[in-house]
Amino acid sequence: MQKVLSGLLTLTVMVLAPLFGQQASAAEVNVYSAREENLIKPLLDRFSDETGIRVNLITAGADELTTRMELEGANSPADVLLTVDVGRLWRAKEADLLQSVDSDVLMRQVPSQYRDSDNQWFAASLRSRVIVYDKERVDPAELSTYEALADPKWRGDICVRSSSNIYNQSLVASLISHNGLDDTETWANGLVENFARSPQGGDRDQIAAVAIGQCQLAIVNTYYFAGMINSTIEDQREQASRVAVFWPNQDGRGAHINISGAAVARHAPNPEAAVQLIEYLVSDESQEWYAETNNEYPVREGVPVSETLASWGAFKADGLALEQLGIHNAEAVRLMDRAGWR
Repeated sequence: MQKVLSGLLTLTVMVLAPLFGQQASAAEVNVYSAREENLIKPLLDRFSDETGIRVNLITAGADELTTRMELEGANSPADVLLTVDVGRLWRAKEADLLQSVDSDVLMRQVPSQYRDSDNQWFAASLRSRVIVYDKERVDPAELSTYEALADPKWRGDICVRSSSNIYNQSLVASLISHNGLDDTETWANGLVENFARSPQGGDRDQIAAVAIGQCQLAIVNTYYFAGMINSTIEDQREQASRVAVFWPNQDGRGAHINISGAAVARHAPNPEAAVQLIEYLVSDESQEWYAETNNEYPVREGVPVSETLASWGAFKADGLALEQLGIHNAEAVRLMDRAGWR
């Protein structure tokens, strides 16, 4: 079986290189994207229209893309890696799949906490991992911090995704960075005791579970909740109407922040076009599109957000340098396992 899989992966690499063309022209850029096509292609099409640079887009799972880049090695046609969560960007950097970028535009437009210290990856949009609560059963005055979710008063009341989910790993990594390993492990043990059910499903499933009374609180990314509020599916809109956002840690460090981000691949055949594309992703036009269409927060201050995001009000964001989430990822995974967070 291992030989068969190896052969299939080798075939994938051999087929993919001619598809893009290793000797790609300067008028094209090859993008490996872990984002769903509908969440990124309209923006890439605008880039092509404005610059004349053709974008060749491959979409797949985040881990699948980095594995593909590793297998392709120096023959990889990838110019740009687009993915979600800084933990994945950190892993790509650690695997030596990225290269440093020299761009005055990116240095100026992307705040230092939202880019790699070696300039190998850059945020394109922001999201927060927040607490959502049942509006009928929970008084928001009872809520305060992520840390307080381990209070026994919430026993059997909390829904959250599996520990295998990178969003949860990054949240725990941020707690390790702020509070230390021992205190975070104590917190994780308490949080697991408060689970309403074994972790299952995605963020939208946690919101639905709150709406139907399976739990009173859930931990989710903001854009999933915004997506349900604006969904074309009536059931999702109705479920979202029963739930509200609470911004944690507003009297302290602020709410946890993560990103979707972009990087230039180590063996990019079109590095200049790759940098040009990433610069475009942090332009005014692109940042407004992310905010309005995807309900994600802009990387840059002063860019208006969507009506839905605006309705939740302003909030204090954690200013932690996001590469800390990658640094502490492995510790977070081991800690969650010890706590029984499956």
